[in-house]
Amino acid sequence: MDSDESDFYGDDEMVGDLESRVTAFDISQWWEETNAASVGRKVKKEPLDSTKLHNPYAGVPYAWQLTETVNDFLDRLPPETTEHSEHLPWIFICNPYIHRQEKFNSQNQRSRGNEDEAPEEEGSRLDTLVEGGTERLEILLNYKQGVENTKKTKAWMLFYQPKDVNEVWNIIARATANNELGIAAKVAPWNPYTDPTGRKDRIICVYTANFSDMTDVTRVLRRLRELKLVELMGRPIYYKPDAFTYLGIAHGNHWGMKASIYSSKDVLS
Repeated sequence: MDSDESDFYGDDEMVGDLESRVTAFDISQWWEETNAASVGRKVKKEPLDSTKLHNPYAGVPYAWQLTETVNDFLDRLPPETTEHSEHLPWIFICNPYIHRQEKFNSQNQRSRGNEDEAPEEEGSRLDTLVEGGTERLEILLNYKQGVENTKKTKAWMLFYQPKDVNEVWNIIARATANNELGIAAKVAPWNPYTDPTGRKDRIICVYTANFSDMTDVTRVLRRLRELKLVELMGRPIYYKPDAFTYLGIAHGNHWGMKASIYSSKDVLS
């Protein structure tokens, strides 16, 4: 290293020390230490037997942790009154019986605004979907093939009034933790900036592993119905591909595409 570089980067000993610190940096620990204090109450550290359980959102303060009971999680982050913020975009729970990629190592962490979609399956190619899918949206056949070969997760979307959201979320969170629904679920916290009166409906997403597995998709919907959550809405619920979210296909998009694939009426008819 010449003198100019040494002045800028430091000597060899300093560079070596910094490189070793970067290598040893634990982003999960940093996230918890930096942000947990701003996300409701801190997670209670109660050791559980988690040798056979998985949590892609381990260390994320706005998600359920295997070190706390579901009841403690629900008390810590009630969606009706928990405020949305930069550090609390969603309230999340993962099915601990299904293994998925850790959040901090997932490709969606590089997709701004989509960091909290369904936990990714090992080997999924989100980059291929976004790059190739965006270029080929006008060629629907190629697009469909690209989606089927990459991001297969989708979610049943449910909307509830604020007065009902805590009760409904409690049911869905417990069912997810008990392996009765899909791979994960999330609920929108209260956003005082877009909803100062707190009267807007809240969205809850219940994720399934594979949209092409209609047996599983239907099973999750039937379980939601058994839990009396479909009828409670008084209207159909809809099933939206994660791929649509990553590609920005929302209601009223300029491609003229529906923002969902089908509704509960389609599946149960």
